[in-house]
Amino acid sequence: MSFAIYPSLKGRTAFVTGGASGIGAETVRAFAAQGSRVGFVDIDAARGEALAAELGADVAFEACDLRDIDALRAAFGRLKQRVGAAGVLVNNAARDDRHGWEDVTPDYYDERIAANLRHAFFATQIVAPDMIAAKAGSIVNFGSNSWMQASGGMPVYTTAKSAVHGMTRSFARDLGVHGIRVNTVVPGWIMTERQKELWVTRESLDAQLERQCLPVPVEPVYVARMVLFLASDDSAMCTANNFMVEAGAL
Repeated sequence: MSFAIYPSLKGRTAFVTGGASGIGAETVRAFAAQGSRVGFVDIDAARGEALAAELGADVAFEACDLRDIDALRAAFGRLKQRVGAAGVLVNNAARDDRHGWEDVTPDYYDERIAANLRHAFFATQIVAPDMIAAKAGSIVNFGSNSWMQASGGMPVYTTAKSAVHGMTRSFARDLGVHGIRVNTVVPGWIMTERQKELWVTRESLDAQLERQCLPVPVEPVYVARMVLFLASDDSAMCTANNFMVEAGAL
């Protein structure tokens, strides 16, 4: 495929959560290819360090468990020292572990919300002051089409992901006066390494492709390209909205 170059992203600093693998790693690579300065965090230190080493001096990694907000604040502080204040924040990190509603305990519920929703709120809170000072910024949150199509088998995950959409619209209203845009990217079933290892079977993939208008597996690179568009000046009048990357499955 021949993809676009966005001049406005050259030299701009982007922070990405969950950037060591899957959609996050593809997003980190995509920003680096645009000439952006990239800081990313992930709990997987080995993969994060390897990706940063692969991409060079303008890409910085900090190991961080995003469920620990104090650790997130500290990691973002170190990234700011290394690659500059974030002009873009990509709240990508999530974990779609399957679970039955009958088995959910209060502790498990709280942990799933922390893994899939809470960190995105506080990451936004952390970077917003620098964006306000710059009178510009783009925040890209990750939703999911799973709750839109009434998927079962992971009710706390779908609860968290549906909440992302309300969070996006509220922050878009509160931060828009400062020139900061906030949007939600909505992936469908993306063929990451994790999905292929845990849940993709011939039967489940066939059923998914039949559901999609475009009967082709959706690879992470296409989600990353939507993130780049929303981070760039090309999307200057886009905010408080959903941008679907799911091949017409809904």
